[in-house]
Amino acid sequence: MSRFPTAGHLVSWAGLCPKMDESAGKRRSTRIRKGAPWLKTTLVTAAWAAARKKSGYLRAQFGRIKARRGAKKAVVAVAASMLTAVYHMLRNGVSYKDLGGDYFDRRDQAKIANRLIKRLGDLGYSVEVKAAA
Repeated sequence: MSRFPTAGHLVSWAGLCPKMDESAGKRRSTRIRKGAPWLKTTLVTAAWAAARKKSGYLRAQFGRIKARRGAKKAVVAVAASMLTAVYHMLRNGVSYKDLGGDYFDRRDQAKIANRLIKRLGDLGYSVEVKAAA
């Protein structure tokens, strides 16, 4: 893996990052770059399989991105995450450790609670919050 200084270089070489086509502040294309077609096809196929799994970090990531950007962009993002994980596993000699399907919920519980409290307030409810025992 010494050929690629960072995981981003490997993702770019594989063609799993959006190409930058901008002129005069106008974005013309956000299609993914041309890259290694055999690797890109394999990773995207594996990403579809990971997105259909019952639980796990990659499924959670797919669901979050799919809600905002669509399924095809989400699967390319999951494929890029998989390649990034493979880069670090090969470079550092560590095994894969799934972060879990609830990773994004555990990451910042206070932020999620504040967002939900604000949403209930917008709906006309008054909420008093106390920690569970």
